[in-house]
Amino acid sequence: MHGYGPTPQQQTTSRPSPATLTTVRVILVTVTVLSCGLLGWVAMLRLAIVTRRPRDWVLLVVVMVLNAALFAFIVSTPDDPDDMSDASVLLMLLWIVALLAGVITYYLYVEIRHYSSLRSLGSPAPYTAPAHPTPLPYQQHPAQQRQQPQQHHQRPQPNPYTVQTPPPTPTPAPQRLDQVRAELDELSDYLRKENREGEGR
Repeated sequence: MHGYGPTPQQQTTSRPSPATLTTVRVILVTVTVLSCGLLGWVAMLRLAIVTRRPRDWVLLVVVMVLNAALFAFIVSTPDDPDDMSDASVLLMLLWIVALLAGVITYYLYVEIRHYSSLRSLGSPAPYTAPAHPTPLPYQQHPAQQRQQPQQHHQRPQPNPYTVQTPPPTPTPAPQRLDQVRAELDELSDYLRKENREGEGR
């Protein structure tokens, strides 16, 4: 516990929404395909910036060198298609297809994996109801509930949020303070346990 005052803020990286990520991926793949792979370095640049891994920076340089070599090869070929040999046409076609397939496959695979690992490690999971309902403030203290015999579920339990509860009866202040103190201690123990489990992963 941090005591009184505001709790320290943790640095959280804002993760783009799935719709934004999908739109960016579609745009980058479309740009790469429509440019016959010559702008494949744009997708690799985004990937290197997002993941910040040295391997992705090296692959960005490799793709840029391959694109420059492909561009130089295209410029050096004759303007008349009849003057080109079949080998140079086949080489250019294979070069373009390999560059397209490699850049698009690697970009999509690594970026999707990167964001899914961020989601599983750092982002909070969607809220799910606990297996055992926690006592609400107007219910009895858990120690008092354990003393009562367990009833078999012959009828479903009413939802405590929709059932009209009688107004609380005033209780002496010291007894109420003791109950609140006990509930806060229990909550503190629970949070410490959750924090230790979170650090152990």
